[in-house]
Amino acid sequence: MTAHNCRFCDAPLKHRFVDLGSTPLANAYLTEEQLKLPEPSYPLRAFVCTECWLVQADAFVPPEDIFSHYAYFSSYSDGWVEHARQFTIMARKRFGLDATSQVIEVASNDGYLLKHFVEAGVPVLGIEPAENVAEVARQIGVPTEARFFGKETAADLVSRGLAADIVIGNNVLAHVPDINDFVGGLSAVLKPDGAVSVEFPHLLRLMENIQFDTVYHEHFYYLSLLAVEKVFTAHGLKVFDVEELPTHGGSLRVLACRATSTAHVTGRGLAKVRSDEAAAGFDTVGTYEAFQSRVAPIKDGLLAFLEQAKRSGKKVAAYGAAAKGNTLLNFCGVGTDLIEYVVDRNPHKQGHFLPGSKLPIYAPEKMDETQPDYVLILPWNIKNEVVAANSRVGAWGGRFAVAVPKLTVLG
Repeated sequence: MTAHNCRFCDAPLKHRFVDLGSTPLANAYLTEEQLKLPEPSYPLRAFVCTECWLVQADAFVPPEDIFSHYAYFSSYSDGWVEHARQFTIMARKRFGLDATSQVIEVASNDGYLLKHFVEAGVPVLGIEPAENVAEVARQIGVPTEARFFGKETAADLVSRGLAADIVIGNNVLAHVPDINDFVGGLSAVLKPDGAVSVEFPHLLRLMENIQFDTVYHEHFYYLSLLAVEKVFTAHGLKVFDVEELPTHGGSLRVLACRATSTAHVTGRGLAKVRSDEAAAGFDTVGTYEAFQSRVAPIKDGLLAFLEQAKRSGKKVAAYGAAAKGNTLLNFCGVGTDLIEYVVDRNPHKQGHFLPGSKLPIYAPEKMDETQPDYVLILPWNIKNEVVAANSRVGAWGGRFAVAVPKLTVLG
């Protein structure tokens, strides 16, 4: 199978969804020494398969290059941790999880979610490919194995008596190059009446709100319910409910079980999302091909704003060393000539530099020193959280801005 064939059904990929040029890996933060070295970059494009409607990136970067040592720690987003806590309360109630159950989370990161099950006395196991992140989870009492997940890992877990009552995968389905191996593993690790819960940013929201900056090499897929149901069906899973979530600019939580199970009632959300996608034309190639033309105005708007600020002698900083911000800055060609620096709460990113744009990353206190006139929030999905936590910016006359879906100065 070539990179120009669908990773799920192997049909030829002929239709472009979006082309963002050539960029470095969005999470490949640079050290000071690396600033002097050539920086690798890769084509950043996505295509749609007209057989199964799976939108996917065509450039291939080995997952070992991305995920074996990772700079993203879920616990540094308060809103995301609370979202996870609420999920564990719901899951315990809905699926009757207790001390006799087995919960498995794939891409469990630093234990941000599973720790809530641990506190409730529910047995858990995290599967996390990045050893540095898995070790953080173990330190807070969340059993975690550092490995990639697929059919082989699933078979090993089942052989050890660790078949799952529920297997959770939040924001991981888009990250797996071999989607057949991964979903096959989800199916194989389940008990006969077990449930799968996966969350992913919804392609419908990406397209509605022009969230092109969520396209980066770590995301192999941009997922619709239409495509996910086709993949799940091929691996003996049936979707029984869908919830629409506000996270990551608009996500879906898809609940599925084995096709042979009768233990789960079909929820109303399934028909609604199917209907919404049909109304948006998700089975029509022109719907996808029209997306590219909506991206260019965002670039024009951001550059016009930054260049005007520079001409006016205004200082601009950025908030959030997020992957989506790296896609935005690199597609727009923004560097330290237009934005002085970026701040981030994650100490694992501080002291490094953004890939491509080379913006230095500082702790949020840096803003108090330099008092920028504008703070561009790169992770627009948490803009309200950022503004609330940094209200002092207004005290010196600073204002926040976001670039997606259009340049907006807040307040």
